[in-house]
Amino acid sequence: MATIVRRSFESADETRPFEEGKGRLDLLNTDQGPVGRAVFEPGWQWSKHVKPIAGTDSCQAAHTGYVLSGRMKIVMDDGTEGEAGPGDFVQVAPGHDAWVVGDEPCVMLDWVGFGDYATGAASS
Repeated sequence: MATIVRRSFESADETRPFEEGKGRLDLLNTDQGPVGRAVFEPGWQWSKHVKPIAGTDSCQAAHTGYVLSGRMKIVMDDGTEGEAGPGDFVQVAPGHDAWVVGDEPCVMLDWVGFGDYATGAASS
């Protein structure tokens, strides 16, 4: 039997705040795996606002997602860098830092890397 699932991030299964109030991750648990919407506030940087939670030197989550608004700079451990903005699809391998560019929150959807993000698990 065909089904339709409709969920809202406004009623997320879990919300994980980032350090210093610099944003949050809203997580929906689905039959196909977790899907997250992250709101990264201006001034947010992974190495400042998630690293203390994750306990790793760089983000070890792989991300596959879509940028709804704002801009994000991503720098890989090997120095490769890029920037993503509204309408961009992104795939980012483990081993990176990232930060918000500008004074607008960066809002991203991710259907691969947010399951353990900002939890202290090794993949955060």
